[in-house]
Amino acid sequence: MSDGVYAPAEVRRARYAVAAVFAVHGAVTGSFATRVPWIQDHASVSAGQLGLALAFPALGASVAMPLAGSVSHRFGARNALRGLITLWTLALVLPSLAPNLLTLCLALFVYGATAGMADVAMNALGVEVENRLGRSIMSGLHGMWSAGALIGSAAGTLAAHLGSDARLHHALASVTLTLLGLWFCRWVLDLQPTEDEEPPPRFALPPKSALLIGAVGFCAVFAEGASLDWSAVYLRDQLETSAGLAAACTTGFTFTMAVARLVGDRIVDRFGSVRTVRASGALAVLGGLLIVLADRPAVAMGGFALMGLGIAVVVPLCFAAAGRSGSNPSLAIAGVATITYTSGLIAPSAIGTLAQATSLMVSFVLVTVLAGGLVAFAGVLRAGDRDRPKLSPASAAVPERRP
Repeated sequence: MSDGVYAPAEVRRARYAVAAVFAVHGAVTGSFATRVPWIQDHASVSAGQLGLALAFPALGASVAMPLAGSVSHRFGARNALRGLITLWTLALVLPSLAPNLLTLCLALFVYGATAGMADVAMNALGVEVENRLGRSIMSGLHGMWSAGALIGSAAGTLAAHLGSDARLHHALASVTLTLLGLWFCRWVLDLQPTEDEEPPPRFALPPKSALLIGAVGFCAVFAEGASLDWSAVYLRDQLETSAGLAAACTTGFTFTMAVARLVGDRIVDRFGSVRTVRASGALAVLGGLLIVLADRPAVAMGGFALMGLGIAVVVPLCFAAAGRSGSNPSLAIAGVATITYTSGLIAPSAIGTLAQATSLMVSFVLVTVLAGGLVAFAGVLRAGDRDRPKLSPASAAVPERRP
């Protein structure tokens, strides 16, 4: 990719623009999640049917994410992100329009496909900006996604409390977020393919490096999905807490993840990706041990908070490492994204299945073991640290060419 010369100030502005796009992406997710009960009632589907339908976003994302590289090559990175983030924000309205199970599944497939392609495009641009700045920003970008999700969910909670129709709520949110996304895309890097650069294949298996990096991301996202969906149930069933305290545990987990991501870049810049992930994995393991050994709610809540702190920066660092792991960053990022989406899809059901066969405590023993994988396999991120260019402010303006 070639993009002309960017002054340091323009690169910094591109950083804030990409961060804002991350927040817009997260706000769509938060807006949708809070209205799932309304969508279930409108489509007249049972809990089991809803569970089936909610598998389709991950399926759509997995199918469509490898296409993001081809779209960026054909239209350029800025135009590709502009188009894909627009498709994603507009797709928000589709699930609330679905009148039955079939149309809901189709709507959620499109919803997930657009989410996945926009996800790959914005992460690829985030890695480009990080390379040019010469310091870590990916953790902060994902922190902005979490902040956007919290804002979207807060607005959705208010809309649900007021009893508003989700079709109206999502239409208004979609228009607002589309305009914001288009506005911020004006200042992202406008990367264009070089004349001799061959287009990436439309469909291809991810490179081996992406598989190894994705395995680390798999462990983190599995722990995240398990904690988000089952932490409240764990406190209620295992420790017999009130519903309010159980819900507070999930909120605390989400809060610690968001805060850790927003401040994580400073830690990464000081200690590097590998040591950061190893230390993060150790925190997550400690959190898991507190969860499974807890005899009172406060201990378990502390364990979930540590789990959130431990896994928060892992996925951003996996995307960053993937973007520096080979000659086709978009393909590597798409591979890592596919693996992490798959992990997020299977984690909640895997925890439930194992809990039914044994106990919920045993399920979180599995989560703790996978968290240990972060400590054991963090070394696969070393290539990203080693290959990362240490750019001065002056050299950040020099265009970068890829073969």
